[in-house]
Amino acid sequence: MTDGAVIVEDLWRRAMSGERAEVDRALRAELGARRGIPTRLRQAMGHSLFGGGKRLRPILVLWTWDALGARDSRGGRRRGAVSRDVTVKVGVAVEMIHTYSLIHDDLPAMDDDVLRRGRPTCHVAFDEATAVLAGDGLQALAFDVLAECGPRAAEMVKLAAAAAGPAGMVGGQQLDLDAEGAPVDAAAVRKIHAGKTAAMIGLSMALGGVCRGVDEDTVTELGAAGQWLGLAFQGADDVLDVTASSTTLGKTPGKDAACGKATWVRVEGLEAAQRRTRRLGRKGQRALMELLPSGPVRDRLFGLADYMWQRDR
Repeated sequence: MTDGAVIVEDLWRRAMSGERAEVDRALRAELGARRGIPTRLRQAMGHSLFGGGKRLRPILVLWTWDALGARDSRGGRRRGAVSRDVTVKVGVAVEMIHTYSLIHDDLPAMDDDVLRRGRPTCHVAFDEATAVLAGDGLQALAFDVLAECGPRAAEMVKLAAAAAGPAGMVGGQQLDLDAEGAPVDAAAVRKIHAGKTAAMIGLSMALGGVCRGVDEDTVTELGAAGQWLGLAFQGADDVLDVTASSTTLGKTPGKDAACGKATWVRVEGLEAAQRRTRRLGRKGQRALMELLPSGPVRDRLFGLADYMWQRDR
């Protein structure tokens, strides 16, 4: 890595740390502002919501908003754009949906995991029924937050419901369960990963575009670029499950193989899965390059995109 590349990486990593702190403050504010939540349920929601995590999805919302800039290609201001503070709230909603999915994914009826982000999973720290309700509560709260986010809130709610719903993330999780121990090929793995992971990463970038007031075609193209990166992100996850330790991952390694999960590592082998991950990540970056104006803000987003498929945890 060149000195210049090291400097760029250091800059985006420091920027990401600051964004994480802002997202965490907003998450605490949104959860804290809701009255009437039973104490144990609030504690369970908070246990998973504030248990660490990269905050990748809300940061993708924010950095897509940043990279698009305030003006269109003709120099005019876009209609329907919202402020960065409102965009933070949109990112908060996406993180709530993501966290609910992790709570449910860890349940004994699904992946039956005891460790998440280096801490006991929600059903271990509390109990299975409370964990189910904590996930339900975070999902409902996410849509409550989104509904308050500006003139295109209805559009954002619809996009989020599609990405997180039965033809998106939830559908991908069902396909993932169905494929455990069953014969699968690379195309089947891709369909699973597109639903359970890439749909929400694509949503994050699409919502950044909506918050900037871009047109529907551009929103769709941003979502597609995010989906390529999401596939690469999940490909990296598959690889790390084989190569990383529990200390590095913050969750139990080797679970995919033990459960017969459908992964590219299982179908193609480790080296081929690594090559596929790189191809997908580069395709996502090329798509972004065509959509975003050049400059340091775009470069920062590209640094994060690189991290998504070259990460070590």
